[in-house]
Amino acid sequence: MSQETPDVSAAIEGELRLMDPAVRLSRSIAGTLLDPEFVEVGASGRRWTYEEMLAALPGLDGGDVEGPRYEPSGMTGAVLGPGLVHLTYETVVGGDRARRSSLWRRRPGETAWRMYYHQATPVPAREGSERP
Repeated sequence: MSQETPDVSAAIEGELRLMDPAVRLSRSIAGTLLDPEFVEVGASGRRWTYEEMLAALPGLDGGDVEGPRYEPSGMTGAVLGPGLVHLTYETVVGGDRARRSSLWRRRPGETAWRMYYHQATPVPAREGSERP
């Protein structure tokens, strides 16, 4: 169940910014949105670290202003504890659907929320648009 709080809203805003091609093309902007301890398990199954993701982000799906863009839907969030928000949603990019989950954290004494963990799971083409 989604909790509409300022923390959830901040995490959603950050998540949406990371889908923006202009942000994906800017290492400095993307670097402010990813936690230095960031880890991702992509839809391909590949594990990414902070440095690997920042280096690859401009060339990944959604990084080209003229190319396919992320189309998110059903984004919801929950506060798991102080400084920790969990988001879940689906995306379509270039015809490929994925279910996504991310953890956003704000460290004590900091004001910025940063993506700490992200996982994408591909949705089989044969599966309809029904949600669990």
